[in-house]
Amino acid sequence: MAGHSHWAGIKHKKGKLDKKRSNLFSKLSKEITVAAKLGDKDPDMNARLRSAIQAARSANMPKENIERAVDKSINSIDQNFESIRYEGFGPDKIAVIVDSLTDNKNRTASNIRTIFQKNGGSLGTQGSASHNFQQLGVIKINKNEISDENILEIAIDSGAKECFSNANFHEIHCDKNEIYNVKTNLEKSIKNFISTDICWLPINSVEIKGEKLKIVLDFLEELEENDDVQKIYTNLLEGTS
Repeated sequence: MAGHSHWAGIKHKKGKLDKKRSNLFSKLSKEITVAAKLGDKDPDMNARLRSAIQAARSANMPKENIERAVDKSINSIDQNFESIRYEGFGPDKIAVIVDSLTDNKNRTASNIRTIFQKNGGSLGTQGSASHNFQQLGVIKINKNEISDENILEIAIDSGAKECFSNANFHEIHCDKNEIYNVKTNLEKSIKNFISTDICWLPINSVEIKGEKLKIVLDFLEELEENDDVQKIYTNLLEGTS
């Protein structure tokens, strides 16, 4: 029985990973479709589409899925997605910004409000949480692409504000209005990017530990599983004890 229970646990874990992967692919596909619908179908002529495709490749999305998402932009003329940002406070008063892409804003608002409320949080008005953040262009590059020394020099020459390197990737910060100019300059030296986004980065973080941290992470995971939610930003700092 112990072996059976172990296998059941592995299956449950794998099922959860498969669901997360499927959910991620769905969000990436939606972004590709919207980017292709709003601009040129050629990624070389459409910076948003190029970034969306690069993010999909970094997530190991199959080529046929990417092509299908671009094709869908032609076939879904009547389906219009709207970008809507929600702001609020989750468990333990963490500030949260939710970026969504939706074809039904009433459904999305209702679902997100429900997730906040049942987890002890609340949705606020525009600006209620975002004053805890600064909006910057964030470009991530795999460490295999370029060394720590070279990326710093190239980032500065490309017009970036800051460059950080950790164990897995380089992260370049720039003015949000300059992100595609910086990206174009970086592309002269670098071919593959993990992601190119305009992100909300916390000015001051809130550290949460133990059981309270689990409650917050469960809340964020529930938000992430919503089909209309594209990105989530918080000022949460995960405590280690």
